[in-house]
Amino acid sequence: MSRWRAAASRIAAAAASRNSAAEPRVLSRACAKAPALPPLQTFSRTFSKSAAAAATATSPSRGASSPPAGPRPEIRLNSMFLSKPCSLALPPDSPLRAADPQYEGIKRFLLTLLLFYSKQSKAIRGANVVYDRITSQVDTPAIYDVFQLEKTFKTTFSLLVLHMWLVLRRLKEEGKDGVKFGQYIYEMYNHDVELRVSKAGVNLLLIKWMKELEKIFYGNIVKYDAAISPEACQDDLVNVIWRNIYAEEGSEAMDAAAAPAVQALARYTRREATCLSLTDKDAMFSGNFKFTTLVPATPGPSPSPKKPAR
Repeated sequence: MSRWRAAASRIAAAAASRNSAAEPRVLSRACAKAPALPPLQTFSRTFSKSAAAAATATSPSRGASSPPAGPRPEIRLNSMFLSKPCSLALPPDSPLRAADPQYEGIKRFLLTLLLFYSKQSKAIRGANVVYDRITSQVDTPAIYDVFQLEKTFKTTFSLLVLHMWLVLRRLKEEGKDGVKFGQYIYEMYNHDVELRVSKAGVNLLLIKWMKELEKIFYGNIVKYDAAISPEACQDDLVNVIWRNIYAEEGSEAMDAAAAPAVQALARYTRREATCLSLTDKDAMFSGNFKFTTLVPATPGPSPSPKKPAR
């Protein structure tokens, strides 16, 4: 948590200085005379307000009517993620499958000359699909509803690191090829995190902040590996998830009210790790897999029976 506090406080101070400066010179002086570092909560609020402002700017006008939201399914945390693990590979007829484009004739000849079909190019395209699967799971509102999380930069980043660890852990099982493929995914992750930080309004000393987040990433990876190892206790993963994702600065003991959600996220993590181990290599390297759906689709109203023709 100390690294979170340091990185969070500095980024929040830089963002506040940037927004309050009218000219670049004034901005530099403001950063040089920055006050005492604010707590972690300020960091989360800074990113939350920036995200809210961005959402308001891109939202449709007030006059536009939005479709009414349907009934939300009931969430029973104590009974979730207890089913038998299975492969996460998409079936052959799934519309979500990603297929490498196939061309014929002169177009294929030219693309071959440009190394479009080289092993490295195919790996990069596959890594891009895999990272899209990760961000789709992390950015879906359901994950915050189910695990009772407020959507802040801290929680989003922590969930992103958790799912990155799940995928990289699985790829290590494929040896050198998996490690190399994981490096492509990690490069996309770094670029995405940099964009997320920039969109939140932090552009000063971005490289320094990224180094702080990189330390947090590797620290969390080591903790997850230790918590899920055969020598670990049953509650180790629960405690690590509490500290990495839920706990605020200075809170060591787990909040009793948050315990069911933390335990559910720990069960989800264990199950996804096992499911990914059951997922075949081709699905992992092509991105043709999908993380477990968190909330089942709400069934629509049953159609009324047709009246018999007279």
